[in-house]
Amino acid sequence: MSGARTALIVAACLLLPAGVGLDAAELAAVTAKKHIERKTFTDAEIGKGFFLTAFGAEHQLAGRVDRVRKFELPVRVFVEGPLWPERRAQIGRVVADIAAHVRHLNIAVAENPEEANVLVRLVRDRDLHRTIATFYGSERAREIRKSLDPQCLSGFRKNERYEIERSDVILTIDNGEFTFLDCAYEEVLQSLGPINDTDKVPWTMFNDDVSMGYFDIYDQYILNILYDPRIRPGMTRAEAEAVLPAVLADVRPWVARVNGLAE
Repeated sequence: MSGARTALIVAACLLLPAGVGLDAAELAAVTAKKHIERKTFTDAEIGKGFFLTAFGAEHQLAGRVDRVRKFELPVRVFVEGPLWPERRAQIGRVVADIAAHVRHLNIAVAENPEEANVLVRLVRDRDLHRTIATFYGSERAREIRKSLDPQCLSGFRKNERYEIERSDVILTIDNGEFTFLDCAYEEVLQSLGPINDTDKVPWTMFNDDVSMGYFDIYDQYILNILYDPRIRPGMTRAEAEAVLPAVLADVRPWVARVNGLAE
């Protein structure tokens, strides 16, 4: 589709501490976070996070951002990075985890790039900004670096119906296990639609002051609302608000069931 009919929106995972440098210790940090994770939320708290992340954009390069944006077709993720098979395997587990926890999202790893509508490119940290320039051009890369100074990046192109047609994710592979997982979850999930970071919600990974390293309960609510069939691409906030109570009534027991929580 021509540039006149597609819009590009990007989001970043900002520079985070790489952890203590030991894989076991860094992954233990994920386990520790899960133990203290808040798991119950009011409808108002969930709705606030959904509207703050599913509408708007952290960095808008083109097009309107006041409508719902999501994939309508099955999502197929291809990972570029043959030199780092262990990182590719981790992305595969991230994608499988997302698939298991978002009810109406058809997402899986693709065997080749021709089948994919989400491309994950793995790069060394020293090559990040050069890679961003190959994706978005030198001028936009400078804008992104100046406004976001990212460690990892995701972006998507949507059509005039606000359907996401293609997403690109750039992840650095050499900043520690926790940072890699934190960026991988955040950027892959944002590439599916909730691309606006917010500092107004303390429970979401889409907050630059929050690091998770896993797919937390609160963000499962956001993604399950977004991919419920009643939430359509192009919906205004008012239209989404009208159907949200019915959507939440179905999302709540689903999230509880797949996470082994009391309903």
